Amino acid sequence: MKKIIVVLISLFILTIPKVEAISASSYIVMDMDTNRVLAGSNYNNQSLIASITKIMTCHIAIKYGDLNEKITVGDEVLKAYGSAIYIEVGEELTLKELLYGLMLRSGNDAAMVIAKNVAGSMENFVDLMNEEAKRIGMNNTIFYNNHGLEQDDGTANLSTAYDMALITHEAMQNSTFREIFKTKEKVVKTNYKTYKWVSKNKLIHSTDYIIGGKTGFTKKAHRTLVTVGSKDNKNIIVVTLNDGNDFADHLELYEKYFKEYKSVAILKKQDFNLTSKYLKDYDLYIKNDVNLLLKDNEINKVKIKYNLDKNKDILNDSIVGTAQIYLGKDKLKEEKIYAIKKEKTVEKKSSIFTKIKGWFSW
Repeated sequence: MKKIIVVLISLFILTIPKVEAISASSYIVMDMDTNRVLAGSNYNNQSLIASITKIMTCHIAIKYGDLNEKITVGDEVLKAYGSAIYIEVGEELTLKELLYGLMLRSGNDAAMVIAKNVAGSMENFVDLMNEEAKRIGMNNTIFYNNHGLEQDDGTANLSTAYDMALITHEAMQNSTFREIFKTKEKVVKTNYKTYKWVSKNKLIHSTDYIIGGKTGFTKKAHRTLVTVGSKDNKNIIVVTLNDGNDFADHLELYEKYFKEYKSVAILKKQDFNLTSKYLKDYDLYIKNDVNLLLKDNEINKVKIKYNLDKNKDILNDSIVGTAQIYLGKDKLKEEKIYAIKKEKTVEKKSSIFTKIKGWFSW
């Protein structure tokens, strides 16, 4: 009887779904192309985020600043503390060079100089950060500074794993951000000295498919980490908050979800063929291929709904509708549809002399 009970218990244990051994208080795995949440835990819980704040800082600086502007470091740098790139008053760097120092070495001194020169003050820069957070749907985020340290009055930047994945997706749409985010090391020469900055993100040095990342740490926030991985046309964002084993956890999550999901081509721009009785004088096209990360049992659940305008008089290359891609009831992606006027083919009429010549040809 005891043997039977032991066997039954063993079989029961085998049927329990494997729980991911992730150390983070909260984490998320997101498809970067659709913002679909593939996995996660407590990812809407608000938490201290430390220096992964600087993803938003870099994004705002690129959006509102002049990357090639030569900046002279001012007295604002004297207020900086914590991690630094050790720039000095009177030193000259471009905004883009400061962003490398911000992202690779998490320079809080760079953050202070960026805020002053892009927005006039830290307060103005933070206003831009919070406005952008609201615009892209970071509903559980509030910024008090652009570097991520807790402030003397007890306030601190708060966000969630989900919200930090959203801003990473948004920032990755910009080629300059992608360039900085994936950089392993950067040499910068100023009027004072030459720097060699090496990324603190260990994974970008050791793992080929990691194409970007930002680390963070304070004693209160503990370790925070955002990375982006790309493999076999699969693009994934991983965010962990309060995770003492973050680098290993990120690798475990990438390996698991790269394996579980396939990249499935849903729409191809070169094969796109759609007609409309209202737009019969136009060729309709899309500008991007649409791929989804799907499990095998999800592929047949994908549906496409086309919404087209009925306006017959439109300008060339204007938007005339959307292709909405659903997985079951959930809309994962919306791709814009464009129209261009069809070229009319004019049949060339033969002259009477050509016709007569043809009568006598053998």
